[in-house]
Amino acid sequence: MNIIQFSKEECNHCYRCLRACSSKAIKIMDKHAEVVNDRCIACGECEVVCPKGAVKVLSNVKEIKEVIKSDKKVIASIAPSFSGAFEMKDPMQIVTALRKLGFDHIEETAIGAEIVSNLYKDYVDNGDIKNLVTTSCPSANYLIEKYYPSLIKYMLPIVSPMMAHGKLIKHNYGMDCHVVFIGPCIAKKFEANDFQNEGIINSVLNFEELQTWIEDEGIDLKKLKPTRFDKESFKIGNKFPIKRGVATSFLDSNNHDNYEVIQVDGIEECKEILECLKKDNLEGVCVELNVCKGSCIGGPFMPKESGNFHLRKKKIKEYVKTKKECINDIDYDYSNIDFNIKFLDKSIKKDIPSEKEIEEILRKMGKYESKDELNCYACGYKTCREKAQAVYEGMAELEMCLPYMRSKAESLRNLIFEQSPNAIFLLECDNFIIKELNPACEKLFNINADDLVGKPVSILLKDECIKKVKETGEDLIGKKSSFPKYGLVLYRNVLYIEKQNVIMVILTDVTDEEKNKEELAKVKENTINAAQDVIDKQMRVAQEIASLLGETTAETKATLTKLKNIAIGEKGDKE
Repeated sequence: MNIIQFSKEECNHCYRCLRACSSKAIKIMDKHAEVVNDRCIACGECEVVCPKGAVKVLSNVKEIKEVIKSDKKVIASIAPSFSGAFEMKDPMQIVTALRKLGFDHIEETAIGAEIVSNLYKDYVDNGDIKNLVTTSCPSANYLIEKYYPSLIKYMLPIVSPMMAHGKLIKHNYGMDCHVVFIGPCIAKKFEANDFQNEGIINSVLNFEELQTWIEDEGIDLKKLKPTRFDKESFKIGNKFPIKRGVATSFLDSNNHDNYEVIQVDGIEECKEILECLKKDNLEGVCVELNVCKGSCIGGPFMPKESGNFHLRKKKIKEYVKTKKECINDIDYDYSNIDFNIKFLDKSIKKDIPSEKEIEEILRKMGKYESKDELNCYACGYKTCREKAQAVYEGMAELEMCLPYMRSKAESLRNLIFEQSPNAIFLLECDNFIIKELNPACEKLFNINADDLVGKPVSILLKDECIKKVKETGEDLIGKKSSFPKYGLVLYRNVLYIEKQNVIMVILTDVTDEEKNKEELAKVKENTINAAQDVIDKQMRVAQEIASLLGETTAETKATLTKLKNIAIGEKGDKE
């Protein structure tokens, strides 16, 4: 299931998502971005940074609405960061809103956090472990499983608060109920679909989706009467979305002083501490990992209206103060529920190209020497060699190298500009000053470019048609004009390039063709005249011949008639 997808139509190929993706889980092929799930840690950064909204996250809203219409009991588990996510006078107004949307039962995920805290404590009490890594952040868990599998041994093998609460709800209300988790995290959508968690959390709704749903229903949060949760949580579970809230929840007592708590938030910071653990540079530490900057308060799907990070943090801390301390054991039984989880080695086995293969790819990218490797990060990869590795793996395209494509485009542009047989001017749009002209232009007008650049084009050409193009915005194409001063006949194309605010004038020399046309016309005229003379002469000859033939025929007729008469007369005498 592809939870994160890219809209091909909306993507403008800026590679901003790839630059933000710490695991480089975004594949670019045929100019289309695609998330490779095996590499993705579900941090949601690609969705956050996309300027065009091309990153689409699978929504369960329609599914939830359909279930609410059915006979199933629909139970909401809302993350403890909710109190900082919405514009409300009282945090309990969100409970009323959820009831209006049709949820049958509403509880805080903080209940699951309390269970996790207790289980963490029991696990640490019963074992001598060199280092500890909390596992409440699913994105951090994916980071370790996929990229630091050697550190799985330090991961506390307990489900996340969401899964713990989901298991408790299913235990209390039956497997037939529909559990909806609501929070600021995209990784929860991945976690709910994991084969080890199947059927526990049925749908995941993020805070932004909930905000939109509430607005679509015409519900004004600020005007709602606050109502209580169906089951209340304690203070300890509501501290989880705040820095150090997880680790200190089970390492506050004196018997755990042998562990130093290291709270880490943000992807790069998480990777840094994991590198230290991987190199065995740390011992006796409990690392609280949160991929989101600022922990869950900085989740990718906090509504835009929720204010900045510090305002959200303030609201959550104020809400925590209203919660009771858990003095005795929590008042619900979970002894028969299995909250254990087995974290797995999900690392990617990458093919390693040879140096020769890397160099060949670099050459195709226009990187022939070390100085050509700009390492500009524009493509999303920090170094050109890292990009070459991605090309080798089929994760990236050669054309993603912007300096290379720019150089290629400029080379092609220069080739066309320099080698074109047509004379080309580039003019400033405001005053028609010559910015640039090509060699064909110099040759055509027998001028030097240095003498003309920076001067008005009217030195060479009348600019009436250029003014018209600027005023109307309509290009002039294929206008034939004579330039007696230069003995030239030219086809003029005047183009207004709005984006660069320049005017391009392209002149095609048709002088020789025009001369050839004139000469051909003269030849045709002479041929026609000669033909007419021959015709006239033939007519005269024909007339003269006819006249002579007429006279000869008359004489012949008279002679023959005379002979005939003589012959007839002789015949009569004989008779």
